[in-house]
Amino acid sequence: MSDSAIWTRNGVDDARLVRSFSYVNGKWTGGDAGETLAVTNPADGARLGEVASLGADQSAAAVDAAQAAFPAWSGLLPQDRSTILRRWFDLMMANREDLARIMVLEQGKPLSEARGEIDYAASFVEYYAEESKRPDIEGVTSHLPDAEVELWLEPMGVAAMITPWNFPSAMLTRKAAAAMAAGCTVVAHPAHETPYSALALAELAERAGVPAGVFNVVTGRASTVVPPWTADSRVRALSFTGSTEVGRLLYRESAGTVKKLVMELGGHAPVIVFKGADMDTAVDEAIKAKFATSGQDCLGANRIYVERAIYDEFCARFTEATRAMTLGPGMDDPDIGPLMNEAAVKKQEDHVSDALERGAKLACGGARDAQGALFYQPTVLTDVPDSAAIMCDETFGPVAPITPFDTEEEVIARANATEYGLVAYLHSHDPRRIYRVTRALEFGMVAVNRTKVTGAPIPFGGVKQSGLGREGARLGMQEFMEIKYVCRDWA
Repeated sequence: MSDSAIWTRNGVDDARLVRSFSYVNGKWTGGDAGETLAVTNPADGARLGEVASLGADQSAAAVDAAQAAFPAWSGLLPQDRSTILRRWFDLMMANREDLARIMVLEQGKPLSEARGEIDYAASFVEYYAEESKRPDIEGVTSHLPDAEVELWLEPMGVAAMITPWNFPSAMLTRKAAAAMAAGCTVVAHPAHETPYSALALAELAERAGVPAGVFNVVTGRASTVVPPWTADSRVRALSFTGSTEVGRLLYRESAGTVKKLVMELGGHAPVIVFKGADMDTAVDEAIKAKFATSGQDCLGANRIYVERAIYDEFCARFTEATRAMTLGPGMDDPDIGPLMNEAAVKKQEDHVSDALERGAKLACGGARDAQGALFYQPTVLTDVPDSAAIMCDETFGPVAPITPFDTEEEVIARANATEYGLVAYLHSHDPRRIYRVTRALEFGMVAVNRTKVTGAPIPFGGVKQSGLGREGARLGMQEFMEIKYVCRDWA
């Protein structure tokens, strides 16, 4: 159901990585009555193929498979689970280029970014392959005479995962590797726009020796696939990356079975630049924070606040750097690729139009590009008032709004004036100010004088309505484990 010539022409060497069926209980499974979903290349709208669209009964069958596989998988020695995960990591790295090119074709991001994502995705599998071997029993000082107290960490059971289109490989491995290392089995639903990346990972998991039923990838419409999971009490944990709106819906739908929820939801990251910051670093890092993944990143800079004394210089240099960015199909490895769909482009247009109506100035960009229907020019808006929609809503595209501030107290209040709290970026060389502002910012993560903060060993997550729980680090594995308290008397 996929056009093999397209993949081959774009440098995908191993055709077996391009799968069109779901992967359930160790078998490649088609949809009821041959139901399929079309997948297109956002760069040119070309049809890449069709993938199976599974029904509700088939989605429930994936839980059956995961539940049946759980006793044996959780009963394996941690070292044995580690060995299998390590083989999965090795296969991902051996097929890095193919995985990256599959991602570019269905997601649109620049090729170098796709390669970076495969490295990032694989790092979680490697990390949890090692972490799975760590002791899971903790001694506790007893509060009772003649009693020995222990805390056991035990896998929860079946874990459901719903992953987004902007990081189709990394968001899956960050969740699945942690759960599998903990001893859980997995049912995963990838975004319908980018199913091929998830299915390629399933192919490599099978080659690595992951037993049938342990890692299941169910493609189709979320409205059909997900409800059987939220309603099933055997699904003990649900991990989701996506919008806050959908997160709230899943929260409500999971209430009846009281699931453990791990959610990375929306973001509205501020960048705060104080006078005295290194201007070269501040501009370069703000460009990275804004335009990575063509702006389609939950960590993307959505509001840039610059102290008035350096405001004009920063705006001029940031605009110059933005004008120099290249735009094109992901396979050409530009700075900016296409957006995912028409709704994303329309949102850029609406946000720019609204800001200009409210008094903002257009420094560059501000329109669709001739490259194609889903290309939007990297755009800079200056003097953007807080009343503009772009200062309140997640833009998820290549539009950068910049606004001045006068005092530390003022900018902290403005930065915190949002329901979101995922990440904030701060530029200053005053250690006392860095400490004060970092403490005052209501965000789960703060990056100081840099942009890149993520990685397998750190606990990724936000506060307020940006999410629940943490992914990555040992905490990410513990999200899929229960604590059993044991109080023992040997007499």
